[in-house]
Amino acid sequence: MSEQLTVKQIEEQLKKVDSLNDPLFLRLKTDPRSGVQKAIVKNERRLHKQQERQIEFQNRFKYEQEFWHQGINYVAGIDEVGRGPLAGPVVAAAVILPKNFDLIEVNDSKQLSANQRANLAPLIQQEALGIGIGEIDNTIIDRVNIYEAAKLAMQEALSNLTQAPEQLIIDAMKINTVIPQLSLIKGDAKSISISAASIVAKVYRDQIMSQYAQQYPGYGFENNDGYGTKEHLTGLELYGVTPIHRQSFSPVKKFMK
Repeated sequence: MSEQLTVKQIEEQLKKVDSLNDPLFLRLKTDPRSGVQKAIVKNERRLHKQQERQIEFQNRFKYEQEFWHQGINYVAGIDEVGRGPLAGPVVAAAVILPKNFDLIEVNDSKQLSANQRANLAPLIQQEALGIGIGEIDNTIIDRVNIYEAAKLAMQEALSNLTQAPEQLIIDAMKINTVIPQLSLIKGDAKSISISAASIVAKVYRDQIMSQYAQQYPGYGFENNDGYGTKEHLTGLELYGVTPIHRQSFSPVKKFMK
């Protein structure tokens, strides 16, 4: 059969193969054309990577599955973004995922590009059993400190959940709640629920900062999301401190008039 097809046609066929056990590989192994053999190697490599990604994805379900096996069905992952910026709010998200969640691309938001996050956020929202957002602005951050503000954002996200959770998995933090909680260091890379929360929170906050970029031009908020980049620091030097800047943060303090 393979001799009747061109190398290009075989390449197209191999792109559709989704298993290393597909009999097409065995049939093509005897094809003497180097182009066919290169296509086999390329697609075997692709499928090996896909298999590895699938295993990693399942590993990130470890904690959720442990709770599900105990009969705990509604497990919320909670994460926050925006602790480091000099301007804007700190935002948290709480996400409850279904047991059949299958968005394999979902990972720690820091490992994804802005486009990947923007594409994944609405897909997560479609599949999630519950989502809550918490947003704590710069004035409260200045009043209570960023660590406490991050906890407040998480508690607000929890209270805004559209489905009541039975168990929480939180990235490196404990919050004030009677709901059982598991705190995981670097949880956004270990728990798929926290990963999903990190993506939702990051996209939500990026949209806020893009809106602020229109309101306060010259600081590059659309590019730096409020972090202390050279463009941002130049903006502070030229235009001063805006109402969304964290006045308790250095180096914002030195630009106060």
